[in-house]
Amino acid sequence: MLEQIVRPLLSWYDEHARTLPWREEPTPYRVWVSEIMLQQTRVEAVRPYFERFLRAFPDVKALASCPEDELLKLWEGLGYYNRARNLKRTAQIIVEEYDGQFPADYEALLALPGIGSYTAGAIASIAFGIPVPAVDGNVLRVLSRLTASCDDILRQSVKRAFERQIQEIIPIDRAGDFTQALIEIGALVCVPNGKAKCDSCPLASLCRARALGMVDELPKKKQPKERRIEERTVLVLREGSRVAIRRRPPKGLLAGLYELPNLEGHLSEREVLEALREWGLSPLRILPLADAKHVFSHVEWRMSGYAVSLEETDDMEKSGLLFIEAKETQERYPMPAAFAAYAGYMNIVLGQEKYEEEKEHV
Repeated sequence: MLEQIVRPLLSWYDEHARTLPWREEPTPYRVWVSEIMLQQTRVEAVRPYFERFLRAFPDVKALASCPEDELLKLWEGLGYYNRARNLKRTAQIIVEEYDGQFPADYEALLALPGIGSYTAGAIASIAFGIPVPAVDGNVLRVLSRLTASCDDILRQSVKRAFERQIQEIIPIDRAGDFTQALIEIGALVCVPNGKAKCDSCPLASLCRARALGMVDELPKKKQPKERRIEERTVLVLREGSRVAIRRRPPKGLLAGLYELPNLEGHLSEREVLEALREWGLSPLRILPLADAKHVFSHVEWRMSGYAVSLEETDDMEKSGLLFIEAKETQERYPMPAAFAAYAGYMNIVLGQEKYEEEKEHV
């Protein structure tokens, strides 16, 4: 049955494909960067990041040699920061082992850091025209509904089975267009959460889920584990015009990024003041701040906060904190969006909002 989707899907794509910056010139480098950015991130959120990234690192050699803090600052707000680190690691491998040219080989692409079967398939088919499948969440949803499959799409065996089916039908002469067409129809028409636009779908007459009245029930996937809840107390520490930040450990959640000092649990003013004195700091005033929440993939931070004015002393640097001008944090130090609600108390903004604010002042 899937053989019958090729022609109507490509015809629909020719007419309805979105204009996206990475499609305008689908070189291996541009396709790769866009696909890594699009993991777990909406297209509209990625668009401005992609354009800034390409201006800063126009080719793989520029990316391979960039300072990590500069890379992470540019990535600030996109989240999943290991994606950025893997980009640099892969760029270095391509420069050192492939003379700066991406290998036109699916298996070689698959062996690179941060590149799984979907991304390898996307680069191979879109950039090189190699007829290999690229099956992501959008494609799994489309295929589950087309075939009325009740198999759990989070199982690797199910994904591999769909990859084999796509391998059999992908057109040799339009491999990249077919890959993008499947992704596009999942993004625009066969959308999730039972909101599929079946009346405007070019594959509606071929869809078994529609015929059986099962569209809203598919795809099937195992419910994820509940997120772990962590309570934290975030501190906006000021000494004159300077604020305190610190670097997170090199491994674990938000590894190597900068953060506002924070403590486990929801602490009282007295507990915060005691902790600051233990750090060798001299608090002058303390004010409670609004609560905030940030959701990661497996963890949810529920945060309370305090703004604390500090007296300048000779022992401040012994606290392990870095005291810098607030604007310098915005310009130089990569800080995750988890702290965005409290960064506002420092008169700085993070991620995409920073660039939007800069536009307003031009």
